[in-house]
Parts: sequence; structure tokens; C-alpha cells
Amino acid sequence: MYPLDTIVAPATAPGQGAVAIVRLSGPRAFAIVRTLWHPLHPPSSSVAAGRPGDPWRLHLGEIRDPRDNATLDRALCVLMPGPRSLTGEDVAELHCHGGVYLVRRVIALATDAGALIADPGEFSRRAFLNGRIGLTEAEAVADLVSARGENALKQAIAQLDGVLARRVNGLRDRIIYIRAHLEAEIDFADEDLGLPSRDEIAADLSGLLADVILLHDSFARGRIAREGARAAIIGKPNAGKSSLLNLMLGSDRAIVTPIPGTTRDVIEDSIQLGPWPLILEDTAGIRDSMDEVERLGVDRSRRHAADADLIIAVFDSARPLEPEDNAVIALCAGRTGVAVLNKRDLPPMLDEKSLRDRGLTLPVVDFSAVTALGLPELREIVERTVESLCDTARDDGIAITRERHRAALATARDALEAARRNLPAMPPEIIAVDIGVAAEALGAITGEVSTEDILDAIFSKFCIGK
Repeated sequence: MYPLDTIVAPATAPGQGAVAIVRLSGPRAFAIVRTLWHPLHPPSSSVAAGRPGDPWRLHLGEIRDPRDNATLDRALCVLMPGPRSLTGEDVAELHCHGGVYLVRRVIALATDAGALIADPGEFSRRAFLNGRIGLTEAEAVADLVSARGENALKQAIAQLDGVLARRVNGLRDRIIYIRAHLEAEIDFADEDLGLPSRDEIAADLSGLLADVILLHDSFARGRIAREGARAAIIGKPNAGKSSLLNLMLGSDRAIVTPIPGTTRDVIEDSIQLGPWPLILEDTAGIRDSMDEVERLGVDRSRRHAADADLIIAVFDSARPLEPEDNAVIALCAGRTGVAVLNKRDLPPMLDEKSLRDRGLTLPVVDFSAVTALGLPELREIVERTVESLCDTARDDGIAITRERHRAALATARDALEAARRNLPAMPPEIIAVDIGVAAEALGAITGEVSTEDILDAIFSKFCIGK
């Protein structure tokens, strides 16, 4: 449980704006608001007296400094009595003008009246602890705030609606059902209760394990929808990687010069391709170098290429095939992405056939970073590639989005595999332990099983006021 303090924080983003919302939650929220805000037209209800009369409606009034009754702002106030509120506690909001200094003053007055500054995610944490939302729904709130594209938004809304929680709870119910039969076998070994046979339990475990693995493996596409796909732009020096980056971004993000080795570190920026966020990584040119700094940059390029979700390999069509091109082709082996034959505005010395003869299997686009030749086709291929990585047709489109979910499902998977492996030879007590580990792991996803450390790790990543 948490201390029954009253907390306050801005619920709108920092900075100057038309409107700012200052939110309070806790047992003294209404009383504190009463000391700061005074209705211009006192209603028949008891809003001004700090009681929840006529709640859930906005009322116009003034925020005044209790020390000298000086007016700071004309603002709206709304009272939301618990337990039917965001946090399950009494919640009050002041909707004032969005000046940076003004918001700071209002919060200072609230703290002078007894409120404490809220920690990141403390409002959502209280909502979870008071049973207003589950843990996956709380995480969906943060995902909604940070959504970078249409699919990330849809995924967050579905999770907020409880789609993931219902899927995980369904898996956990099946685990508990199997464990109940094992416990019955332990407690009533001498009685004929008509319990499932070991073969039947093995079949149930196999089906359950397949569903857990399916959800576990959805992490890759869930992460891409939430954070964006990472595309590593690779190629030899002066192939036109930085020019391609600038053209796709529509800005001069990377320095472009005819001097080989200009890019020595990874330059990163993001764009939106249809509903998909895409993070573009311009890397140092792939080549052997005696320069220590450039060599470190090349090593980093190789690591980013290995970790990226897709590759954009850039080749200089105005120069014949060189050993560095072969190194780039090797980095493309078995990968998803697209190859770009750049500088098609110049006389050609390298064509697609030469790349195919050296083993390149990626689709190839004729391109010119100078004239923008091939840019629409490149964008279309990359968008289709990202879409294939996020294939939402699988598993009803449900996907996990967080490392915490993936780790818990991995624990459940390993425990179920151990239970299935040990089922023919081990006593039910041993199998029940593995089944219990799997159930606890799934319970940690939805918050059925939680610790302070888990909650701290989750809610500390939220923004202030959420």
C-alpha cells in the first residue's frame, strides 16, 4: 500500500500553451482546491465548500493566493469523487491558462496547502493499486502518450481495452486448471476421481505451450509498432548513404562531402511511412581503414547492421564493383531490406546483374540522390517491408510491446517445457512446481503477482502527471 498523501502535478506537457491542467489526487484534494480556487458564481451545490456536490462538471472561478487573496488566474475547476475517478481517490483538476510561470505558482500554492509533488506515473500507479486499471492497461496509458504512428496508437488502445490482459489471463486460467488436477492427484491419490490421464495433461500442456510461444514471439512486431523499425543504411564510403538519408528525411541531417570517411558515427533520425514509424541510421562507410577513429565507426556500422530490423544497402553505380561492395553484400545475406543502385544520373559502371552474380538477394532500386530518381519506389518497398515485419494478421493482431512481458512469457515457456518434459517420469509434486512457476510468471504481466520493484520499474518511466 502507499501513504495516503495528496499529490499534485501538471497533467499537461511542460512549456507554454493555451491551457494547462493541474491535477490533485488524495484525501485532501478537495480541501486544498477550496483554499486556492473560488467560484465566480457560487452554485447551489457545495463546490466552494470543498464537498463533492455537483461533481463531474466544470465551474468557472478564480485562483487566488491564500496569503493575500490576490488573483492569479481565472480558471475552471472540476471535482471527481472517488472511487469513480482516475485514481480511485478524490481527484480535482484546475484548468488554467498555460503560462509556465503561472503553472509553477499554482503548484507551489498547492504544496503550501499540504500537497506533495507527484512522482512520475504516481497517478497511474494509484489507479492500479486501487483496482481502477490492470498493469497492462496502465502500461497502455504510457504507450498512448508515446505512440509514434497509427498502428502504435491502435495497439495501445487495444491494450487499454484489456485485449492483452484477457489473453494472458486466459492462458493463466488454463495453467491453473492443469495444476488443480495435479494437486487433486497429490491429495487424493488413493481415490478414483476420474482425473485426466498423463497423456491428456501432456496434450493440454502442448497446446498451452504453443500459445505461450506464439505470444512470446509477437514481441518483435509489437516493439516495431510501438518504437518503430530500425533501418541501417550501409555501403562503402561515398556511395551516397548520407545523401539518401537527407533525401528521405527532407532535411540536411547528415554532412555530405566528397571526402571518404566523412561519416564516422551513426546518425539517427525518424520518419513516418504510412502508419509505420521508421528510424533511419546512417552508418560509417564499410571499408578497411588505418584511421583508428574511422575503424571504430566501421565496427559500429557492422553492429548496427546486425541489430537493425532491415537493411538499406547503397551501391555506387558510377564505379565498378570493389572489395568493399562485396563486404556490404555479405552483410545483406539472409536479411530483409532493399538495395539501392545510387548515382544513376551518371554513366553506369555497375548494374543489378553484377550484384546478383555476387550473391545479393535484396530487391534493387535504381536511384539518384541528386534527382530523387527512385525515391517513391524506395519508400514503397521499405513501407511494405516494415508492414511484413509487423504482420498484424497473426494471432488476432495481439502483440506484446515490452521487455517485461517478453521475459515473463519466456519464464512461463521454459517452465511449461520443463513440465511437459518431466511429465512421464516425475511425480505430480514436481510437475506442479513447474506449473506454478508458469502461472506466477503470467500473473506478473497483468499485476496478479507484483512487487514494489516491478511497480517502481514500470511507473518510473511514465511522465509526470500520469
